[in-house]
Amino acid sequence: MSTATATFGAGCFWCLEAAMNQLQGVQRATSGYMGGQTSNPSYQQICTGLTGHAEVVQVIFDPTIIRYEQLCQIFFCLHDPTQLNRQGNDIGSQYRSVIFYHNDEQQHQAQQVLNQLSTEQVFASPIVTELSPAAHFYPAEDYHQGYVQQNPNQGYCQFVVAPKLASFRQQFQQLLKAD
Repeated sequence: MSTATATFGAGCFWCLEAAMNQLQGVQRATSGYMGGQTSNPSYQQICTGLTGHAEVVQVIFDPTIIRYEQLCQIFFCLHDPTQLNRQGNDIGSQYRSVIFYHNDEQQHQAQQVLNQLSTEQVFASPIVTELSPAAHFYPAEDYHQGYVQQNPNQGYCQFVVAPKLASFRQQFQQLLKAD
């Protein structure tokens, strides 16, 4: 099995991680931090917005089963890429919309998806998603991993994440792992 790595920031990482882990060809999706200047940052440091990191999900996937372009399309459907440095009530650069590309081909494909969405005016406002080269990935604390599955009755998971995941499962059902 061949593997590749993709890294996306779509605001809070809980929803994105939960969705990516449901996809065929995804070995694992891990919540973490990327793009800042602090080594080994903690969640508390990230929340200040002073470290420069974004909350991200790093995806290890088999490109013979799911294409990077498909992961980018899913990324864009799971958040509002028109909000600069925020997602809903989560405000700060740590919640920015960002694709950290791992090679030139990923940069090209991500830019193509972004251009297509802009040309088709899929969103009412301009897309502000940042495209940046991948940097060091710091996994988030253990309690963030699989958070939605472990805490389905938590308020944020019920009222923010659950509707996004329901829409995602309906839109991409042909890509989901068998239950």
